[in-house]
Amino acid sequence: MPRKLKTYQTSLGFYDLAIAAPSMKAALEAWGAGSNLFHQGAAKETDDPDIVAATLAKPGAVLKRPAGSSGRFAEHADLPDLDDESASAKRKRPPAAKKRTAPALSVEAARKAAAEFEREQKKREAERRREEAAREKERARREKLVAKAQAGLELAQRQHEDRSEALETERRDLEKRIEAEDARWAVEREKLQDALRRARS
Repeated sequence: MPRKLKTYQTSLGFYDLAIAAPSMKAALEAWGAGSNLFHQGAAKETDDPDIVAATLAKPGAVLKRPAGSSGRFAEHADLPDLDDESASAKRKRPPAAKKRTAPALSVEAARKAAAEFEREQKKREAERRREEAAREKERARREKLVAKAQAGLELAQRQHEDRSEALETERRDLEKRIEAEDARWAVEREKLQDALRRARS
């Protein structure tokens, strides 16, 4: 039997968030929270009748409204208006309305809301699996590109080392030829200088 849903509320980034979920853990998962916002005092269960009614109309869906506003929660909300006029209007908020009790839910409505939550949760899990598969595919593509680039680098390195070694061998051979030529010239020059000296004397 599906568990009874409760309404939870928090603020993340530019939005206040609310959800009808069977537990705090389920709410945190739906919000994508990386830490326990309830233990930190950043999230709470609420019995505000307007918020409860909105979340139970769409159980499992994360509803939002601009942070700090008192508007209605909806699946899609505009960003908060951050201009000066809006800020001053927020400072002059009207006094809070008298607290009303949350609407009573029939057993059938509670079951329907819990089933809707489970459907929404399955939809989110399927979306997470699709995103994970896409991330895995992208990771494999990157690894393939890295392996290809690494192989190209290693091949170029080997080719460079082979060419450098061949040039070094050529350089050593050329140095030997230069030394041989210098020695040959020294002998020939000595002979020619002797002949020149004899011719002058």
